[in-house]
Amino acid sequence: MRKFIVSATVALVAAVSFAAPSQAGYYSYDYQPYCFVKKIKSYDYYGNVIVKKIRVCR
Repeated sequence: MRKFIVSATVALVAAVSFAAPSQAGYYSYDYQPYCFVKKIKSYDYYGNVIVKKIRVCR
């Protein structure tokens, strides 16, 4: 039972170590996301206008 737990832990660490560099590739080599501010207009329960500014990055 102990060997099984140790081998499962080693396999999990190996899988995580390979997954981390693949996620880092999106922001390397001077990649900068394009961001803009979007305004969303909605109304509350009493009919007052509420304007929210949301930052959206792609």
